[in-house]
Amino acid sequence: MRRVLGCAIFILFFCACPGRSEDTPTITQDELLRRTQKLLDAYAPGDREPFRLYIAADAMFFDDDNDMDKTALLESIRPLPSGYSGSIRIEKPKVRFAPGVAVLAFDAIETESVFGRVLHARYRMTHTWLFRNSRWQIVAGETHRYYEDPAASNVAADKLTDYVGTYQLASGVTLTVTLSEDQLYAQRGSQKPYRLVPESPDVFFRQGAEGRRFFHRDASNRVDMLIDRRNNEDMLWKKTSQ
Repeated sequence: MRRVLGCAIFILFFCACPGRSEDTPTITQDELLRRTQKLLDAYAPGDREPFRLYIAADAMFFDDDNDMDKTALLESIRPLPSGYSGSIRIEKPKVRFAPGVAVLAFDAIETESVFGRVLHARYRMTHTWLFRNSRWQIVAGETHRYYEDPAASNVAADKLTDYVGTYQLASGVTLTVTLSEDQLYAQRGSQKPYRLVPESPDVFFRQGAEGRRFFHRDASNRVDMLIDRRNNEDMLWKKTSQ
């Protein structure tokens, strides 16, 4: 299922009962949520019919990696392979209405079993529905996966002292790394310090923020640089003092 959701299929989910010929010009939040959950429940078996019926022909769907029309979306909907199962539930829904328009935003909470191994993921999804030709159909959808911190590890306290010092990005732009009660902290200028959590030796992260902080070592195994990597782009902070 994670492979399917990564293709942004998720972003369009809402549905009315098959066989329904017309909708009324107004729709309630409860009805939107009912239709949405019905379509989410159809994901595991790969049932395309609700999507054919309730997704507009000119619909657009986006996520961090994809831009799909209805044809591409339908093609991506397939049953889960043998050994896989899963479910998706709605949390924290919010709706805004205007004449002939409804915008639904919600968290989609995925629970997936892969040969008995249970996995979890969270997404924030937004759907825009239009009432046209006596039907409510989704015309645009967007989804983003929530960032989750990696698992923290332990680094011996005597090793943490290797990272303590001042690092310089440019003239007058410095970052100070300190050690307090066996925990590492970074502070840029006069800003508030934040904890650097170890992921592995020489690799740290900031809680709730994407990216990694790598401590580079020279040929003598001394830390000489902090590499701040975000979106595969690096900022290099040269160590200037212990």
